[in-house]
Amino acid sequence: MADLNAMLNLSSSTKPAKACIKAEDGDDTNPIYCLFNPNEYTFTKHNDWRQVASLGKNLSVLKFAGGKSQTLKMKLFFDTYAIGEDVRDTTKRIWKLMEINPKLIDPKTDKGRPPIVMFHWGTTWSFKAVITDISQTYTMFRYDGVPVRATLDVTFLQAEDAAIYEPQNPTTRGQAGYKQRVVNEGDTIDWIAHEEYGDSTQWRFIADTNNLDDPLRLKPGQVLAIPPKP
Repeated sequence: MADLNAMLNLSSSTKPAKACIKAEDGDDTNPIYCLFNPNEYTFTKHNDWRQVASLGKNLSVLKFAGGKSQTLKMKLFFDTYAIGEDVRDTTKRIWKLMEINPKLIDPKTDKGRPPIVMFHWGTTWSFKAVITDISQTYTMFRYDGVPVRATLDVTFLQAEDAAIYEPQNPTTRGQAGYKQRVVNEGDTIDWIAHEEYGDSTQWRFIADTNNLDDPLRLKPGQVLAIPPKP
């Protein structure tokens, strides 16, 4: 089995940077750090092409009408079970980023608008956008019904040209040879490494691949990317 003390004493340089959402304007511009980094995220880009009918031909003439903003979709996981607090106290700050702020005047409508936000992860990239959709699902509750675990499906709409942004997947699940593994109750990362590779000391390889902030705190139902054996 892996040395759990070594796992606990990981230097700060080996810990992945936390993703965060930060309002660029409005009343609360303090970063909202993700408790757990996303396992994956998806960029989508559409262009607007218009079809103009052409008499005597089977096909329309296509005319480019302009590009549309990228969308960024991800699932964020929040868990306050260990401290017993209402998980909504954590997630409500993200919800507020969709609320209209009368102090933020849109010059085109002369009315208030929600804030512009920046999704930022380490030193790799940032995405300036607005939040267009949030869907929150509660998956665990205290004895009194207070939710302590939730997932948020969040959609960002690009607000600034981002030619330098590169769609990335931190778990690289799309690469050949990778597979997914769902964490079961009682699973530990060294045991998973033992089952997958026959070598429990490969826990760090799995932790790094999945950007795990705390490898000792795997959650049942959590999905891990298992790369080919190093």
